[in-house]
Amino acid sequence: VYVIDECHMLSQAAFNALLKTLEEPPNNVVFVLATTDPQRVLPTIISRCQRFDYRRIPLEPMTAHLRAIANQEAITIEDEALRLVAQVSQGGLRDAQSLLDQLSLLPPPVTAEAVWDLVGAVPERDLLALVQAILGDQGTTTLDLARKLMDRGREPLIVLQNLAGFYRDLLIAKTAADRLDLVAITPPTWAEMQSLVQGIEPQILLLGQQHLRSAEVQVKNTTQPRLWLEVTLLGLLPSAQSAPGHPAQAAVTAPTPGMAPQPQPAAPRPTPNPVLAPPTEADAPSPAVATPHGHSPCQPVDDGLPTPPSDPEVLQPGSPPPTPNENLEQLWLRVLAALEPLGTRALMQQQGSLLFFDGTVARIGINSRPLFKMAQGRVENVEAAFQRVLHQKVQVSLEVLPDPKPEAPTPPRNPDPGRETQPVAVDDQPPVKADLPAPSCTAPPLTSSVEPANPVSISPDPTTALPAMVSDFDRAVKNFAQFFNGQIVEVDEDLNLLLGSDPPKPSKAAAQQPSHPDKDVPF
Repeated sequence: VYVIDECHMLSQAAFNALLKTLEEPPNNVVFVLATTDPQRVLPTIISRCQRFDYRRIPLEPMTAHLRAIANQEAITIEDEALRLVAQVSQGGLRDAQSLLDQLSLLPPPVTAEAVWDLVGAVPERDLLALVQAILGDQGTTTLDLARKLMDRGREPLIVLQNLAGFYRDLLIAKTAADRLDLVAITPPTWAEMQSLVQGIEPQILLLGQQHLRSAEVQVKNTTQPRLWLEVTLLGLLPSAQSAPGHPAQAAVTAPTPGMAPQPQPAAPRPTPNPVLAPPTEADAPSPAVATPHGHSPCQPVDDGLPTPPSDPEVLQPGSPPPTPNENLEQLWLRVLAALEPLGTRALMQQQGSLLFFDGTVARIGINSRPLFKMAQGRVENVEAAFQRVLHQKVQVSLEVLPDPKPEAPTPPRNPDPGRETQPVAVDDQPPVKADLPAPSCTAPPLTSSVEPANPVSISPDPTTALPAMVSDFDRAVKNFAQFFNGQIVEVDEDLNLLLGSDPPKPSKAAAQQPSHPDKDVPF
C-alpha cells in the first residue's frame, strides 16, 4: 500500500509519470492519494481513482475526543480552551491534535487566551471590548484598544479580518441566539454578545461589516496599515455613520432629489420666450405703436408679466423644453459614447447636437446641409444608441440648424437694393419709437416682430452661400479622412450630388476647341 499525502503538491510531470501506473497497477498494489485541496489535482488523475470525501467531525464528538487525549497525556487545559481548539480547527481532527500538542508545552493551566495567542488571532474578549467601544461612540477607547492589539503583535489586517468575523457572530447572536455551534465563541462571551445586540438593529451590523470589507483592500495594499486600520475603526462610530457623506445616509438623502421640482420657480424665467411668440401671430405690430396716447394698453401688459406662470396656455409650449433640456449636453455625450459604428459617432460628434428631448422624442440638429442627407441614413443607429443609454425607445428626427443657408432659397435670386436698405431703417426705428410718449412695454412686441425680418432681408444670395457650404463639406471630408487615417481621392461628384446641382457644363471655348491636337488653335 502506497500512501501519497498532500498529492496536490505533485507537479504535472510527476502526475503524468504516475498516470500509466494508476491505469494498470501491479497485482497486490494499492495507491492511496490524500489531499486537502482536490481542486488542484489533475482531472486525468481524479477520473482514474475512487474518491472518498471525508465529512467534518462535529463539535461535541471532537471536544470529547480531545478531552480523552488530554487526560491520557496529562495535559492541564480548561474546558473553554479545549472547546475553542475544536472550534478553531473547523472539524479537522488532525489540526485539532496539532494545536493540542503545541498547547501541551505551555505552563498549566492552558487558558483560552493562550489558544488565541497560539493561533495568531485576536482574542474574543478583546474583540468584544472593541465592539462595545465602537457601538458606544467612544473614539479614544477604540483607538487605545486597537493600538494595544497591534503592540501585542497582531497585524492590522488580522485585526480587521477578525473584527469582520466578530460582526458576523453578532449577527448570528441577533438572529439565531440558540446556535452556538455556528460560531467559534466560548459560552460566557456568547452570553455577553446576546445581551449586547438586544438594542442594535441588524442593519447597523450589516453596514459595519460592509465598511470593513471595503477597507480590507486598502489595509492590505497600503504601506501604512496601522493608519488605515484606525481610520476604518473610526468610520464605524455611530457619529461617523450619521455623517452626510456616509453610505448609511444614502437612504436618507435619496428622497431629496424628489424635492428638486419644488425650487422650480425659476421655470417662469424661460416664459418670456413664449410670451414673445404670440405677438408674432399678429402680422402688423404697428397698431400697438399707434396707440401710445392711451395708457390703458400698457397697464394690462404690466399686469400680464407675473401672470404667464399661471397661464397654462403660455406654459404648455414653453415649459416642457427647459425641464428635459437641463442635461442635454450630458445626455448627448452618453449617446455618442454608445453610438456605433465609429464613422457615425464621428459624424454626429462633429456635425450634430441635441436640441430637444422630452423622454420619447429627440430632435438633433446638423450643422452642415451637405451632410444632412448622410446623417439621415444614420437615424436608426442614433435611435439604437438612445435605447442602449435610456433603456427605452426614442424617436429621433434630424433638422438643419438655424442658419442663413436654409433661408437663402426664400428670397428672390437677385434681391433689389431697396429691400436691402430696409433693415437699416428698421434698426433705426426702435430709437425713434422710444421718443414717443408710449411706455417702453410696447418695445418687446416690436422687436420680436421685426427681428425675424432681418435674416430674411440680409440673407446672402445662394450663389454666395455656396462657397461656405463647400468649405464646410471639405472640412468634414478632411476630418473623416483624418479620423480613419485615409486619403481624399475625389469629392467633386459627391459634392454635386449633396448640393443638388448639375455638373458643370463645358465652356464655349472648350466646345470650340478642335478635336485634332495637331491643328492650331485659332486666336
